[in-house]
Amino acid sequence: MADQFDVVVIGGGPAGYVAAIRCAQLGLNTACVDQWINARGKPALGGTCLNAGCIPSKSLLESSERFSQAQHELADHGIKVSGVKLDLATMLARKDQIVQDLTLGIEQLFKANNITWVQGSAQLQAGKQVQVRQTGKKTTRSLVAEHIILAPGSLPVQLDHVPLQDDIVVDSSGALEFRDVPKRLGIIGAGVIGLELGSVWQRLGADKVTLLEAQDTFLSIADEQMAKEAQRAFAKQGLDIQLGSRVTACQVKGKKVELSYQNVDGEHKAQFDKLIVAVGRRANTHALAADEAGLLLDEWGFIHVDDYCLTNLPGVYAIGDAVRGPMLAHKGSEEGVMVAELIAGHVAHVNYDAVPSVIYTHPEIAWVGATEQALRASGVEYRSGVFPFAASGRARAMGDTGGFIKLLADAKTDRLLGAHMIGPQCSELIAEAVITMQLGGSAEDIALTMFAHPTLSESVHEAALAVHGRAIHIAPRRSKT
Repeated sequence: MADQFDVVVIGGGPAGYVAAIRCAQLGLNTACVDQWINARGKPALGGTCLNAGCIPSKSLLESSERFSQAQHELADHGIKVSGVKLDLATMLARKDQIVQDLTLGIEQLFKANNITWVQGSAQLQAGKQVQVRQTGKKTTRSLVAEHIILAPGSLPVQLDHVPLQDDIVVDSSGALEFRDVPKRLGIIGAGVIGLELGSVWQRLGADKVTLLEAQDTFLSIADEQMAKEAQRAFAKQGLDIQLGSRVTACQVKGKKVELSYQNVDGEHKAQFDKLIVAVGRRANTHALAADEAGLLLDEWGFIHVDDYCLTNLPGVYAIGDAVRGPMLAHKGSEEGVMVAELIAGHVAHVNYDAVPSVIYTHPEIAWVGATEQALRASGVEYRSGVFPFAASGRARAMGDTGGFIKLLADAKTDRLLGAHMIGPQCSELIAEAVITMQLGGSAEDIALTMFAHPTLSESVHEAALAVHGRAIHIAPRRSKT
């Protein structure tokens, strides 16, 4: 006999657990099926993001940044520190405790909202049935609901010729668990994940960090001016980013890994103590649905959905990393809220033109909306306003003056089309541009808004003024003759 619910959510990551909570808030009898097992061998909610991605990586990024500041930057503030030592075990324990606290927090939220947490691996069957192989049990459990939400998440892409091996060749999850700082670290992929992980271990004392990127352009998804600034900053920090480099072979010899790769300069070999494979993620949809269910997937394994995340099956929705769009936790969460609202009979949508992206390196990189190169390619007339952090009083007081803020506005309507930031706390500052775009605001709307002084947020204000050549704290652009 199948258990009956109003909604069954498959997946307990940022998309799935948020969808489940919102469904429960709306009065729907909700169950959430999740198969994650944490490092202690126990079921845990939160998915990859909380357990082995967003949260633990940000913990290490924060800790490694403070370690680097204590070593190299505090003296400039008149704070003399000597004998700074790394206690990696304590740093990792702190990371694990943060993860544990947050996963238990979600578990408490499920209890508070009367959500049924079913621990196990789920498969969608025909007729809106879900079959669950329960964790730690030999029995299966059948769930039936009027509405099904698929939120299976994603998995790291693996390379056939670079197999994972012990703690020497690892994926992004394994890279958060090194018990010693590798002297020579290799990373395949110089995207968001590779840059963040490379930054952590470079700050913690790796002698050399080499990132091998197959693409010829650095951060091709980002605004090209911002990407160039980032590449210069990372090179200054000591990250060796080699573009157009394709790995052809990998061999583990003892406690070392040898790589062969090729680029425009020919064939090369390199030896590393550790190797991280960070070449992207793929939809976790293998065996998600039985053949007779008839769920439509594309050639890459993504679930086919419409603008409202409805699949080809009536009453079955899909959200998060397993559907089109950027693989971002906040994007999946907002899709979860939208679907819950729709199921409850409300009006809802997600504005996919205002999804922020962040790289939590130092400097931080953040953007939303159209890039300058995309606007040029599409023939859209626009104005650009740029304000450097070097002209910010607060940034100077912080001793963090690298980077800039750039706003792009429609030349005719002044509506904000995009924002691109690199520098201190840009992961927070980007929200100002996102809110403006969500409300259909203009560069002038930001320019007419009063900001506190001295703050980093003033730089957004100045960039908006610069769109119309009115920035106060930088010299005007010279007219071309």
